[in-house]
Amino acid sequence: MIKTKQTEPVVLQVLPELEMGGVEIGTVQIASALQENGIKNFVASQGGRLTKDLSKMKVKHLTLPLKTKNIFKMRKNANALAEFIKKNGINIVHARSRAPAWSAYWAAKKAGVHFMTTFHGTYGLGPWGIKKIYNKIMTMGERVIVISNHIKNHVLKNYKKVDEQKLRLIHRCVDVEKFDPKSVSQERIIKTIKEYNIPEDKPVLTLIGRITRWKGQHLLVKALSKMKNTNCYCVIAGDAQGRVKYVDEIKELAKKLKVSNRVGFYGKVLDPQALMQVSTVVLSTAIEPEAFGRISVEGQAMGKIVVASNIGGSLDTIKDGVTGKLYQFDDPQALADALDWALSLDEKEKQKIAKNAIKNAKENFTKQIMCDKTIAVYRELMDENNNLVK
Repeated sequence: MIKTKQTEPVVLQVLPELEMGGVEIGTVQIASALQENGIKNFVASQGGRLTKDLSKMKVKHLTLPLKTKNIFKMRKNANALAEFIKKNGINIVHARSRAPAWSAYWAAKKAGVHFMTTFHGTYGLGPWGIKKIYNKIMTMGERVIVISNHIKNHVLKNYKKVDEQKLRLIHRCVDVEKFDPKSVSQERIIKTIKEYNIPEDKPVLTLIGRITRWKGQHLLVKALSKMKNTNCYCVIAGDAQGRVKYVDEIKELAKKLKVSNRVGFYGKVLDPQALMQVSTVVLSTAIEPEAFGRISVEGQAMGKIVVASNIGGSLDTIKDGVTGKLYQFDDPQALADALDWALSLDEKEKQKIAKNAIKNAKENFTKQIMCDKTIAVYRELMDENNNLVK
């Protein structure tokens, strides 16, 4: 067992790549917070557009093919990581995805330093749970950050040998400076109204997210046909990522249910803050549990009524009837009822929910809170220098 004299954390975050995504953005946010706190840190990945952000912060990036699942390349990555760890005095390796986590674990073991993980999602278990063998690396950290109670329960249910005492619940965050109704200019609002054909005389319901079945766009279309209040316009926007058949399916469903005149389908959203600003209700209609569900928190930060399915991360982020509304996730009538409820609120009630929602986002789900809690875990590990990777 190797001991280290260092008391300050020196952190290496390891992930597959640094393109745009929740894991990637979170990695950069933690790197930035570490720099601001004078804590030396590094990132290893196969690269991507966010490496430029690290460069601006003067955080060194190690480029390795860490997205690979080839066992021989993974072992080679482990050797390169171990060498990098020793060369730079790193004492904590923080893995954020499965394939690179194996390489990171082997490297931490070889270098004799702390190893921890963040469990970001409900990784598929495969037939007969065969993938648990591959997934279990995310439970092998001395500390395992879980991003919601849903993920915590998933880990404890499916990975029986995990000690609950080493799990640390740290929710993902929203940038409350960007998602602030005061930050959206009139020019952006006008542009968004034109881009999405927003009627100025009707309440607007907005669902932002990847166009994929588990996000529930088809359920929303069914709900529109069951609503009592038909004087509203619905925007369904997001990147289909090649899922042409599903896009065609929900458009055909809208025609069949005679709601085509009340719903617009759009692609990738470039200005979500402006689209939320011109909306009355922001939706999260997942029919399978989201690990966290960032849209629900972003909508609250913008002071909007958020209507979300009652599964996954939304159970952590929405106070039902206080900061938004939860509905039975697989029931289009329940969603229709929730939307009718939201649209029936008077101005005073809307303002009360908006105030509660913004407060909830700022008090519980900011970048500062997420980063402070993560740094606290790093320091916690450094207080236990006898519990290094065996």
